[in-house]
Amino acid sequence: MAVQLLRRQFTVAQYHQMVEAGILTEDDRVELLEGEIIEMSPIGRRHAACVDRLNRLFSDRLRERAIVRVQNPVELSDRSEPQPDIALLKPRPDFYEAGHPQPQDILLLVEVADTTVEFDREIKIPLYAKSGVREVWLVDLNQNAIAIYREPSLSVYGQVEELRQGQELTVQAFTDGSFAVDEVLG
Repeated sequence: MAVQLLRRQFTVAQYHQMVEAGILTEDDRVELLEGEIIEMSPIGRRHAACVDRLNRLFSDRLRERAIVRVQNPVELSDRSEPQPDIALLKPRPDFYEAGHPQPQDILLLVEVADTTVEFDREIKIPLYAKSGVREVWLVDLNQNAIAIYREPSLSVYGQVEELRQGQELTVQAFTDGSFAVDEVLG
C-alpha cells in the first residue's frame, strides 16, 4: 500500500504572516514556489562573484533605465515569491516599496547556478514562463555557459539559446548594447 503525504500549500500572504509572527526570519534562506516553502542552497564564492559582476555590469550600463535588484523577492502569483539572483525591473519612483515587483514589472531575471542547475532549469524556469516573465538567463557556472530563455507560454519558453565564452548577449528590453559572456562568467 502506497503512503500518500499531505502537503500544506501556502499563499504569499500566509508566507508574509509567518515572517511577521517570527516563524520565519529575515535570515532564513527560503523562497515560496507554487505554495511550498523551499530552502535555498548556500551561496559559494564563484556564485557570489558572478552575481556581483552582473550587478556591476547592469548598474554601470543601464543606469537610469532599469532598477537592478540583487537576491530580492519578486511576486509571480499569490503562491510564488522566488528570489532570483538578479532582477532587472522597470524604473519606479518608489523602488517597489509599495509591493514586490510582479511579472509585468520584470525586464529580465537571472539565475546563477553551480549546485542548483537542474532545480533552476526544471522548477524555476518553467515557473517563470508560466508567470509570463519575458526573459530569463540561467548562468551555468559548471558548463561556463549562459542559457537565454525568451517567448514564454504556459510553462515553457519558445526560444532557448545557449551562449559560451567568446559570444555576446543582449537584454531583449535593451537591444542597443551587448554584454560579453566572458564579462559575466569572469
